[in-house]
Amino acid sequence: MNGIDGLLGGCRAEVRAVLERALSGERVSWQDGVVLCGARGRDLHALALTADVLREQQAGERVAYVVNRNINFTNVCVKSCRFCAFSRTNRSAEVYYLEVEEVVRRAVEAREMGATEVCVQAGLPPNPRQDLYLELLRALRAAVPDVHVHAFSPEEVKYGAEVSGTPIPEYLQQLKDEGLGSIPGTSAEILDDAVRKRLAGGRITTAEWIEVITGAHRIGLPTTSTIMYGHVESDAERMRHLDLLRSIQEDTGGFTEFVPLSFVHTEAPLYMKGMLPDVRPGPTGDDVVRLIAISRLMLGPSVKNIQTSWVKEGLKQAQWLLSCGANDLGGTLINESISTSAGATHGQLTSPAMLRRAIRDAGRIPVERNTRYEPLHVFDHAAQEDPPHPLDGVLDAEERFGSYDRLTAAARAEKRERVQLRRVN
Repeated sequence: MNGIDGLLGGCRAEVRAVLERALSGERVSWQDGVVLCGARGRDLHALALTADVLREQQAGERVAYVVNRNINFTNVCVKSCRFCAFSRTNRSAEVYYLEVEEVVRRAVEAREMGATEVCVQAGLPPNPRQDLYLELLRALRAAVPDVHVHAFSPEEVKYGAEVSGTPIPEYLQQLKDEGLGSIPGTSAEILDDAVRKRLAGGRITTAEWIEVITGAHRIGLPTTSTIMYGHVESDAERMRHLDLLRSIQEDTGGFTEFVPLSFVHTEAPLYMKGMLPDVRPGPTGDDVVRLIAISRLMLGPSVKNIQTSWVKEGLKQAQWLLSCGANDLGGTLINESISTSAGATHGQLTSPAMLRRAIRDAGRIPVERNTRYEPLHVFDHAAQEDPPHPLDGVLDAEERFGSYDRLTAAARAEKRERVQLRRVN
């Protein structure tokens, strides 16, 4: 502890006091978190090192990843969230919809490529079949019973329950009975209704999000937890969000991980169209470090897995965040669409070999895990001894698996063809 003691000595008094309490095992309040949001320079170095010390104590030296595929089966959505560049209205020429057979085909292909999880999320299609989500689960369970289905945000669960006329607790049980393994804790953004109204009027409320999440936990469905930050929220709103997640976890124990998600502004309507004058172009690099590190201090005792997103930050910064409190690099993804459509430029697939290389270079031990954070393979040997993985040989993910751009381009071409046929006839 001598090294960190010396570093803490160079901190501002109010920052040092919070870090010392965290290292002694005391609870870090959301007000303490606001103090740490002001960490710059040496204060930030001390915060990151404190988070790394706590990460070592809480999660050890292993860094995990999961081999998975994202399947975003439609981009048409009845909501118009100002931050979302993925969704389209039903009138758009870029609307696509993957039929159940195509969702299953992609899941089968993912399993053949070594995936143990498919993450299924989408827009909220108008006038869906009442049992759409249940039908998807039944088809996936029949085709790939050994693949974990991580699917349907709280917003989608709420929508599915409304469409089917089923109370949320009963609908969650139906989803579980049909094969749902876990739920993404997305559609959280900032869990403050004033912020949510500015970002997307008509979005699922904080109370509704909590109802879905805690309802899932009560019946044994684990979920992730998230935050989307770097847009219009204040430091206090961020920290109260973390405090709320912590209180839920202390009550239910159902969160498997916490995933901070940077706001990607490039194509987001909120930023592109100047919808809010105070919107920021996402977090800065230091802001990302602060949020990851503070998350370890506030959530680490109860949510030990803190994930850093290579999709949002790039693999290079994601690697550095492993020294700032994070212990997980997320998934291979294979078909990342939502961040990419918003302007993220870090690709839609990172191979297991690339993830292991980054982990080892950070001085840590790579582990392939499943969705529930059970280790499947611990790579505690030299890289030359790693067994080959099918995804390691994929040089062009878009060419091999398709992409969001290709789906929307095909939709535009199909619409043009229909228009031309109508003119001819």
